[in-house]
Amino acid sequence: MAKFKRILLKLSGESLMGELGYGIDVKRLNEYAAQIKEVAEMGVQIGIVIGGGNIFRGLTGAGKGFDRVKGDQMGMMATVINSLALSSALGAVNVPNKVLTAIRMEPVGEFYTKWKAIEAMEQGMVVIMAAGTGSPYFTTDTGSSLRGIEIEADVMLKGTRVDGIYTADPEKDPTATKFNDISYDEVISRGLKVMDITATAMCRENNLPIYVFNMDVFGNLKRVMAGEEIGTYVHL
Repeated sequence: MAKFKRILLKLSGESLMGELGYGIDVKRLNEYAAQIKEVAEMGVQIGIVIGGGNIFRGLTGAGKGFDRVKGDQMGMMATVINSLALSSALGAVNVPNKVLTAIRMEPVGEFYTKWKAIEAMEQGMVVIMAAGTGSPYFTTDTGSSLRGIEIEADVMLKGTRVDGIYTADPEKDPTATKFNDISYDEVISRGLKVMDITATAMCRENNLPIYVFNMDVFGNLKRVMAGEEIGTYVHL
């Protein structure tokens, strides 16, 4: 039995780079697809939001002279590219899926609505929700919170390259210690870089738990769904 019936899986665009310095590492992409297939076969309904940082990050672009709105729109397009890549990889391993976009761009993907996403998940499809919220000034973390709340997910699983939330960045501070569970309020008050404050506050206000884990270790997604405590649980 899976621990959760319906999940919102947030994937890092930067993690898709794998061993590359830019773009999409096909090996990492295929590993993600294989892990998602394992969980889909457990009967879990899966919604996915993927970032675009491996291609373009709007806020970084704004710091280099791009108009912020246009930069964010470029970032949204980057998430669409990643979503199409993941859709293709899932199709290659016979996982039915659908790409929904927050900006109209048929035939690239169907226009997102909550009901269209839920209907597809209930039919056994993995639903990939691209283009963020469709509006500038919102991160894909906030997009994930919004989509997770809308599709009535049991949890947001935030797949990162670290195995949970620490008191400091474990890649920079060897004395950092890991939390097994933590409240939304403590995440915000400590300034922990789990997600941006807007995303965390949305999850708190709508009681959507967050589980942070290392998606880059093959098999970890299934371990989370089996109830193994390998990450950090964020809750009220």
